Amino acid sequence: MKAVKFSFSLILSFALVLLAGIGMAYGDEKHGDHGDMHGQMTVRGEILDMACYVAHEAKGPDHAACAKRCVKGGQPMGLLAEDGNVYLLYANHQDGSAFEEAKEFAGQKVEISGVSATQAGIKGLEVHKVKQL
Repeated sequence: MKAVKFSFSLILSFALVLLAGIGMAYGDEKHGDHGDMHGQMTVRGEILDMACYVAHEAKGPDHAACAKRCVKGGQPMGLLAEDGNVYLLYANHQDGSAFEEAKEFAGQKVEISGVSATQAGIKGLEVHKVKQL
């Protein structure tokens, strides 16, 4: 009976280690369908906190302090481009440092470079570089 319990425990442990290894192996895999990828682009505009912008079109220098608090607090971040388009900004999964840097410029004019994509009508921009204007 002890041998059966030991064998079952050994098999169960091996299965758990195997599943954990598979999960780690696929952890760095690119996410599924990336929608309509448009490639590298550079866009100028104002960094928005999307919660205040969508709710009551808050933007501009008078809203900058609130925008900064909101994006640092976890609200979605966007870019109101000079041409009037709004892009949802998101981090690169391998290196999110440029996205984090962009939060410092919430409510301000910037130039953002990255990869654009459209999914279900939402325009997105993966932040690779940000420069304050």
